[in-house]
Amino acid sequence: MFFSTQRVQPARRALTLGLFVAALGVSGLAQAQPSGTPIRLLVGFPAGAGTDAIARALGEKLKDELGAPVVVENRAGAGGQIAAQALKASAADGHTLFLTHDHSISILPQVVKNPGFNPQADFVPVAGFATFANVLAVSGGTPAKSIDEYVKWVQTQRGGKETIGVPAPGSIPEFLVKLIGEKYKLDLQAAPYRGSAPLTADMLGNQITAGIASVPDFIENHKAGKVRIVAVIGAKRQPLLPQVPTFTELGLANLDDYPYYGVFAPVGTPQPVIDRFGAALQKVLAMPDVKQKLSAMGLNVAYEPQGQFAGRVRTYTQTWEKIIQASGFKPQ
Repeated sequence: MFFSTQRVQPARRALTLGLFVAALGVSGLAQAQPSGTPIRLLVGFPAGAGTDAIARALGEKLKDELGAPVVVENRAGAGGQIAAQALKASAADGHTLFLTHDHSISILPQVVKNPGFNPQADFVPVAGFATFANVLAVSGGTPAKSIDEYVKWVQTQRGGKETIGVPAPGSIPEFLVKLIGEKYKLDLQAAPYRGSAPLTADMLGNQITAGIASVPDFIENHKAGKVRIVAVIGAKRQPLLPQVPTFTELGLANLDDYPYYGVFAPVGTPQPVIDRFGAALQKVLAMPDVKQKLSAMGLNVAYEPQGQFAGRVRTYTQTWEKIIQASGFKPQ
């Protein structure tokens, strides 16, 4: 049987169009929304908080690299749990990503009975971009300028008992309160807040005498002399805080792993999408103005590709799993 030219050409055009549409379903994603569809960057903390500021600083530059708007969407609450649940419910098409730190991925699933997501089953790491340090800071309402002075003040003025604020229940800062209490033989209790912003506000108002949060949460008020950072986590002193000793120096063991910041996608997100976003993030982090801005917030900026970042997350999670289990903490 023969076909006329008039019938064959439309058939070929239809076949070509079909193959193009099918290919677009995979390769089009790798071009990061060629139609300009916005990319949602979920953040589990309120606007104005440290993580939000970091996301907006990166998003502003990423839009140029990706050729699409990057919209920071705050899903605040429960230490990032709400944002993580939103990521799980999102389509794995590269339009929704989650920028977060260690608490949401490594800690929450260990301290909450039913978090509503499983990082290993529901998410895939995209890339890491920074580490940071949790710190102990005292408010202006205390005369202490070092951790030894703070300990002495608690012993003499508070009878050895005191409350230290933390950004969330079941967080690393809460476990640090317990470890510090054991180290210095003090009766220290953690007071969980809904994020670092209200904790900092209470410290500035001398409603609470000390708090544990990240360097980005406290650094500006520390520079202004409104709070005083007296100890930092990790094996090395922080560049912004060269005079402040580490918890390791103070004799608190197994606190050498730094918390991380990174980006995650829903499981099933095509690898070309992940690779392209990672490449864009790497370019943005190499920009002097971006690196300077993030470093000034107290971040140790360093791009980590997917495989390396996944290894960091795994090791960090295992380290704190041992500490949490040893503390006797029961998931709530």
